Amino acid sequence: MEEKIERLKSRLLANKRAEATDLLSAALIATGITSYRYIVRYTNKVDRLCEEINKFVANNDNDVDKARVIFHWLWMSKPHRYKPEGHFKIADVIDAQTGHARNVGNCLGLTVLYNVIAQRFDIKVKASYMENAFGRGPHVFSILPSGESTVDIENVFPNGFAYPGHLNPSERCVWSDEELIADIYNSMGSELFAAGKRSRAIECYDKAIVLNPKYRRPYLNKGMALVDLGCSEEAEELFRNLTL
Repeated sequence: MEEKIERLKSRLLANKRAEATDLLSAALIATGITSYRYIVRYTNKVDRLCEEINKFVANNDNDVDKARVIFHWLWMSKPHRYKPEGHFKIADVIDAQTGHARNVGNCLGLTVLYNVIAQRFDIKVKASYMENAFGRGPHVFSILPSGESTVDIENVFPNGFAYPGHLNPSERCVWSDEELIADIYNSMGSELFAAGKRSRAIECYDKAIVLNPKYRRPYLNKGMALVDLGCSEEAEELFRNLTL
C-alpha cells in the first residue's frame, strides 16, 4: 500500500496536475499523509458527507442549484465553521466538519473541502486567489463558471454563495486544482519554517513552485528559508530572478 502513495506523489508532481490523482488525494499528500490507509479513511469520510448532502441534491440537474445546496448544507451543519487561523490541512478540516469541533478551517481549508465535495457531484468548480482581500492579505475562495459568468463562492461567510464583493478582475486570478494544491504545499512550508525545519520547508516550497510557477509567495518564502540556512547567495539569485 505504501508503494501506492509514492506512485500518487510521483504522478502529481511529474504531471504538474492534481488531476493526476484527485483533489482529495492530492491535498492529503501535500499535507504529509504517508499512508494509503489514511487516504482511504478520509475518502470514506467524504463519501459519507456526500451521502448526507445527496439527500438534498438528488434529482437536481442544475449545477448552480446543486452548488448552492452544498454550500448551505455545510454552513447549516457547522454555523461557526470559519476561523482565520484555523485548519488548512484537509484531514483536519474533514475531522472538524464531521466531528464536534466548533470551527472547521481557514479560507484555504474550507475552499479545498468545498471543491472536493462539489467535484464529487460533477460540479466543475475551481478556485480564485487574491493577494490582498479584506485588508488581511492572501485569500482563496471557490468559483463556479456558469455560462459567460462566474459564481463566486466565498466559503468564509454564511451568506457567501454568489458573493458580490470580489468583482475587480485585476485583483484576482483563477486557480485550477494543481494551483490550489500548490498553496497547500506553500502553507505546509510556512508551518515547517515556523517550527524551525528550514530544509523540509524548502522542499515544500519547491513542490509549490513546480505546481504553480507563477505563484510568487513560495519563491519569497524559499528565499527567506535559504537566508536562515546561510545560503545568502542562492537566496539573492532567487530574489533577483523573481524581480525580472
